[in-house]
Amino acid sequence: MTAPTPAHAPDPAPAHTAAPAADATTRLTVAQALVRFLCAQYTERDGVRRRLIGATWGIFGHGNVAGLGQALVEHADTMPFHQGRNEQAMVHAAVGYARQSGRLSTHAVTTSIGPGATNLVTGAALATINHLPVLLLPGDTFATRPADPVLQQLEVPHAGDLSVNDTLRPVSRYFDRITRPEALIPAALQAMRVLTDPIETGAVTLALPQDVQAEAYDWPDAFFTDRVWTVRRPGADPTELAEAVTAIRSARRPLIVAGGGVHHSRAESALAEFAETTGIPVASTQAGKGSLPHDHPQDVGGIGHTGTATADDLARAADLVIGVGTRYTDFTTASNTLFTGDGVRFLNLNIAPYDGHKLAGLPLVADARSGLSELTEGLLVHDHRVPDAYVTAYTGAKADWERRVDTAYRAADPDARPTQTQVLGALDALVDGTDIIINAAGSLPGDLHKLWRARSHDQYHLEYGYSCMGYEIPAALGVQLAAPGRPVWALVGDGTYLMMPTEIVTAVQEGLAIKVLLVQNHGYASIGGLSEETGAERFGTAYRYRAPDGTFTGAPLPVDLATNAESLGLRVLRARTVGELREALATARAADTPTCVYVETRTTDTVSGAPPAMAWWDVPVAATATRPAAVEARERYEQQISTRRRPL
Repeated sequence: MTAPTPAHAPDPAPAHTAAPAADATTRLTVAQALVRFLCAQYTERDGVRRRLIGATWGIFGHGNVAGLGQALVEHADTMPFHQGRNEQAMVHAAVGYARQSGRLSTHAVTTSIGPGATNLVTGAALATINHLPVLLLPGDTFATRPADPVLQQLEVPHAGDLSVNDTLRPVSRYFDRITRPEALIPAALQAMRVLTDPIETGAVTLALPQDVQAEAYDWPDAFFTDRVWTVRRPGADPTELAEAVTAIRSARRPLIVAGGGVHHSRAESALAEFAETTGIPVASTQAGKGSLPHDHPQDVGGIGHTGTATADDLARAADLVIGVGTRYTDFTTASNTLFTGDGVRFLNLNIAPYDGHKLAGLPLVADARSGLSELTEGLLVHDHRVPDAYVTAYTGAKADWERRVDTAYRAADPDARPTQTQVLGALDALVDGTDIIINAAGSLPGDLHKLWRARSHDQYHLEYGYSCMGYEIPAALGVQLAAPGRPVWALVGDGTYLMMPTEIVTAVQEGLAIKVLLVQNHGYASIGGLSEETGAERFGTAYRYRAPDGTFTGAPLPVDLATNAESLGLRVLRARTVGELREALATARAADTPTCVYVETRTTDTVSGAPPAMAWWDVPVAATATRPAAVEARERYEQQISTRRRPL
C-alpha cells in the first residue's frame, strides 16, 4: 500500500518582526484592513504552524466589488484568489479545503448583497453541522442609508436593521455586522477565535455593508501583527478517566464507534494503538470511516443504516458502546433501534460536552487523541484485553463480509454494462492510499459506507452531516488545493451533477486535475428506493417523460450529461462496458488536466448489487392511506418502531 502524502504541507512560520510603536497607525479602507489582517493569522497544533486563511473565493457584484474586490487586488501578492461560479459552491470548496487541512486552515468567501449572500446559507449550514471552519464575507446594504431601498435590498417594515444576511445567523457559529470601521477589530478577533476553536468551529459570518467596506480609517499597526491561534488538545478529567477505565474493564462485548472527531483530531494512530492493545473492534460512521485502514484487524466497517452486517451485529450485542468523536446521528443509531443489548451502556469520548452526554452516556470530555492515549495508558496498567472468543467471532464475521464485498464488486463479463457497485469495484481495484474519494448524496453514500475499502486516513471524504447534493465537485477543488499532486475523485450521480456542475469551469480555469466519476442512472435512485419502501411508489423520482396518467414513467429523458460536461471544458471519457470503464478510470487517474469518466449503469440485481440495509432508518409512513403500497408500508413501519429503545 502506498503511503499518502501529507494532506497539507505546513506553512512557514511567520517572520518575527519588531513590535510596532503603540501609537503607530496605517490608513486603509475597512476591506483593505480586513484582508491584511487575515494574511497575518496562523494556527498551531503539535508544534506545526499553518496559515489560517489560505485563500479567498469570490463572485463580485455592486455589494463587494469596490470594497473587498479592490482590497484583494491590493493584496494579490499575499492573498490568493479563486474565482467561483456559484456562491454555495464556493463555500463547499472552502469546506473541502478545511477538512483536508485538518481544520487548521480554511478559505474565506466573499459575495455581493442580495442573492449572492443568500446563496451562502446552504453551504454555511453544511460547514456548521460538520464542525468545519469557513469565513463568510457577504456584502450588505448601506449602513448610512443614503438611499433606501438600494438594489437587491429586502425591505422589512417592522425592523430597519434587518437584511437578507440575517438568514445566515442560525447557520453561523459567529455572526456580526460591521457598521463602523472600528467595530472590525473586535469582530475580526472573535471570528478567528471561533474558527480555531475545536468545539465551536463552523461557519463564521462578517456581514460588510458596501459603504463601510470602502470607508478609510487609521488602523493601529498592532492589528496587523502576526497572531498564532493555538488549537487545543485538552486531556480528560481524572475522575471521568477513572470511570471510563472501569467501564471498559467491566465490559465483555465492547464496541468502538469512530466518528469524524477522530479525523479532526488526527487521532488515527492513537485509535489504532487503543484497539490493538484491547482487542476492541472499531466500527465507523460516515465521517469516521478510514479511522483505521480497511485491513486493520480491529476494523469492522461502517455502522448503522448503511453499515456492514459485521458492525451492526456487534452493535446489537454490545454491552458497552465507546463513541469517539461522534454525534450519534440517526443513521448511526438506526434511529435508536440498533444498540439494544441487555444493559448496554455508552461511554462517549468527545471534545464537546454536548456530544459527550448523548444517549445518557458516561462522558469523557477530551480531545480524541489525548483521551485515547490516556485510556490506553490506564488499561495497560491492568493488562486489559477483551476475551479471545470475542476477537475470533468478529474476525470471522469480518472475513464473511469481505467475501460479500468481493461478490458485489465482481464483474464477470467485461463487455456488459456495469452496475453501480461494479463501478465502485473497478475504482477500488485501481486506487492506492494517495487517492481521495469525495461524495455526499444519493445512493452512492450507502454503497460506499458498506463496501469501500479505505486505504488511508483521508481517502474517504463523505459529507453526510448535511448530505448536500452538489457538494462533490466544488469540494474536490478545495481538496485538490489542499492536497496538490494527489488523485482526487468526485463521485456524482446524475441528480447531484444537475444540481451544481458550475465549478467545473473553475477547475478548468485553475488547471485543477480533479477526476469526476459521473454515474448516470436516470433519476434520484436513493430517494426512489426510499419512496418505494415507504409506500410513495417512486412518485416523482425518475428522470423520465410524463406518461398519459400524469406520472413520470415514460421513456428516459434524452439528456446528454457527458456532452454537457465536455462543453464546460472537461475532458470526457465515455465508458459503456466494464472493460471500457477500467481503461477510462486508469486514463483519468493519470491525467494532469480535469477529466470526467461518464458511465451509464444498469439496474442492480441480487448478485452484483450492494447488500441491503443492515439496520433500519426511521422515515414516518402515512398513518392512513387507500393505496395498498402505503398500507403495507405502514404495517412494516409499525413493526420497526416497536423495536426502538430510548437510552435512559
